[in-house]
Amino acid sequence: MAAPPGKRKTPRRLARWSELRPLLRWRPLVVDGVDRRLSRAHTIADLRSLARRRTPRPVFDYVDGAAENEIGIERAYAAYRDLEFHPRVLRDVSVVDTSVDILGGPSPLPLVLAPTGFTRMMHHEGEIAVARAAARAGVPYTLSAMGTTSIEDLVHAVPGARHWFQLYLWRDRDAGARLIERAAAAKYEALVLTVDTPVAGARLRDVRNGLTIPPTLTPRTLAAMARHPSWWFNLLTTRPLEFASLTSWHGTVAELVNQMFDPRADLRDLSWLRGRWPGKLVVKGVQSVEDAVAVVERGADAVVVSNHGGRQLDRAPTPLELLPRVVDAVGAKAEVLVDTGIRSGADLVAARALGASAGMVGRAYLFGLMAGGERGVCRALGILEQEAVRTLQLLGVARMADLSAGHVSLRDRGYGRSR
Repeated sequence: MAAPPGKRKTPRRLARWSELRPLLRWRPLVVDGVDRRLSRAHTIADLRSLARRRTPRPVFDYVDGAAENEIGIERAYAAYRDLEFHPRVLRDVSVVDTSVDILGGPSPLPLVLAPTGFTRMMHHEGEIAVARAAARAGVPYTLSAMGTTSIEDLVHAVPGARHWFQLYLWRDRDAGARLIERAAAAKYEALVLTVDTPVAGARLRDVRNGLTIPPTLTPRTLAAMARHPSWWFNLLTTRPLEFASLTSWHGTVAELVNQMFDPRADLRDLSWLRGRWPGKLVVKGVQSVEDAVAVVERGADAVVVSNHGGRQLDRAPTPLELLPRVVDAVGAKAEVLVDTGIRSGADLVAARALGASAGMVGRAYLFGLMAGGERGVCRALGILEQEAVRTLQLLGVARMADLSAGHVSLRDRGYGRSR
């Protein structure tokens, strides 16, 4: 008698070797430790995890952390996480063009590498490693005035790249003027003035970790040596970690900022700077429509809607939410870039759709730098490119330049929009 339908058993047999053999796949052995490590990174979050394991906690926290309760940076991440894409179907996306123009020059992605201070603290190759990766990818790299490689050394090491230089308004205007002259003589194409640092933000992770520049040898740091011997070996066996554009400094980041930066700076100083700089002028740290209009009226070629990565005023406006209104106000007269919170190629696509010429990233490439030096930065840029291409294809858009506000919308997350 046949078994009821629910009781029938699947016949079983032993698989033949000829059937098993095609299923056996061995990954090729990667001998190089850096390549092996980076091969496991498929997102910027993966690189962040690698960076956390590779560097001492104070160094990682300096990159990863933000001001006070870190509400601002979490809101920035949430803005990108919670936006909504609006794809179109049955579009030919067999070939995708991600290239754009940024400040009059071509770029294969709407991406600029943002200025970061003390970069050789994250990895001994520092700014030169980042600039080489940027040059290979064809995107601009911004050297910070708080960097650990000089204006001239960077150009000598990485000639022919798109070099931008970032400046703060220091109390010593003559020192700032000399940096402007050096950047112009070295043929930097753009000057980026950061304007959101009249005083240092309260970066509590740095305070709790006792971070100083350069790192001091204390019982805590000596214990960290045992956990991160390669980082300390590289630090202690390469040239001293010091600022390239400043006199030597021993103290905390906040102490340095409060001693050197000028809280009296105003719009007249921007006019002074415009008169001295012959190239493109970018003002970074704009957090209101009114300020965007004011700096463009005084000669800025571009503005960066930014709250300094959430590292200055906590709960400042969320840049992605503010972006469309700034574009509406000044987009016909100046380019608008955006930073803070970008962690994927999809985020770059969203920023571009909402009107930005490009997005600026800092943490994303620094995680790559900490994870694997120059190769880690290349990996970070490769991840962003792959994600951007895939996002465009899934949106049904063949060219980055064809993105519009109709392809993305910001979702109300309950706590209100920036005004």
